[in-house]
Amino acid sequence: MADGKKTDDYELRDIGGPGKGYEPPMSTPRSSGSAPIIAATNNPVFPVLSYCGSSILMTVTNKYVLSGFGFNLNFFLLAVQSIVCVVAIQMCKSSGIITYRDFNTDEARKWFPVSLLLIGTIYTSTKALQFLSIPVYTIFKNLTIILIAYGEVLWFGGSVTGMALFSFGLMVLSSIIAAWADIQHALQSYGHSETEASAKVSTLNAGYMWMMFNCLCSAAYVLGMRKRIKLTNFKDFDTMFYNNVLSIPILLVSSLLLENWSSANIEINFPPLQKNRIILAMIFSGLSSVFISYTSAWCVRVTSSTTYSMVGALNKLPIALSGLIFFDAPITIPSVSAIGVGFVSGIVYSLAKVKQSSGPKAGILPTTSVPMSASSQSARDSFKS
Repeated sequence: MADGKKTDDYELRDIGGPGKGYEPPMSTPRSSGSAPIIAATNNPVFPVLSYCGSSILMTVTNKYVLSGFGFNLNFFLLAVQSIVCVVAIQMCKSSGIITYRDFNTDEARKWFPVSLLLIGTIYTSTKALQFLSIPVYTIFKNLTIILIAYGEVLWFGGSVTGMALFSFGLMVLSSIIAAWADIQHALQSYGHSETEASAKVSTLNAGYMWMMFNCLCSAAYVLGMRKRIKLTNFKDFDTMFYNNVLSIPILLVSSLLLENWSSANIEINFPPLQKNRIILAMIFSGLSSVFISYTSAWCVRVTSSTTYSMVGALNKLPIALSGLIFFDAPITIPSVSAIGVGFVSGIVYSLAKVKQSSGPKAGILPTTSVPMSASSQSARDSFKS
């Protein structure tokens, strides 16, 4: 189970990422034979490639399930992903690979609103991915960064630099180009039939609508999580555990009540010839959220947070290209241009965050909050720690 969930300060690619409470396992050298293994785990190439691979795997498998065979049991898919994720991290905990706190009713009550927002995020994500191609979905996902950045300004005393504002402009431009390219391709491909062209454009419009809802839900989830995490002091795998455990009953009940479980619809969702492939893809997509959490923590440990941020920006390119390679996403000059502009916007934004965090707060645009009291400043600093 995953949404976008952590290529930079704001974007979500998983339900848990690198944090203070997580230490990737590394065996203590017992003999000279283990030296090459230790050297390999400390080589930055391996964690970077692993992180990119797991991100692509999650996106491609979700797209495969959602759009390959008329799949419409979205709540059930998310429930399966959550169950797989809980089982996987519980096995890792039992093996001593990771640690997280046991279930606590009071902590669950405090965290429940965040889990509801996450359900909204991942459900709208699956609906958007169902109607849109992977490149367009990846490009539009950047718009979430803008919403969260200004949410930080309004509620947490954040700020937006000129360089970050420039990257926001590029993100909006890439989204406009991507939408225009999609609609033009639909009109050209189905121009001989006005009915088919209209149906295709309506499908794209539905995807854009779900994408808008997803951006809003994602921003609310990130901002709400930041607010609530102070009450619980959750670490990364604590967050992943509670998010999935609390989501499972809601997703199962929603699937039973809102989705069509007739034998005819089950056969549509799980055709006999492709049933095993779809089930395996659902399991892999659930495991991918665990892989992303582990590899992102591995990236930060072996490299640095700056390198990790840049990897997140660069990672958008192979994810978008995966849609061109594995699916029938249109390859046109406007669509490729949109991917390029979106790719550049991610790099510019990452550089802006690095520059803002490393240098004095000069050149900040007039989008900062009003002066705060000492108690408010203390509360703000506690979020940053």
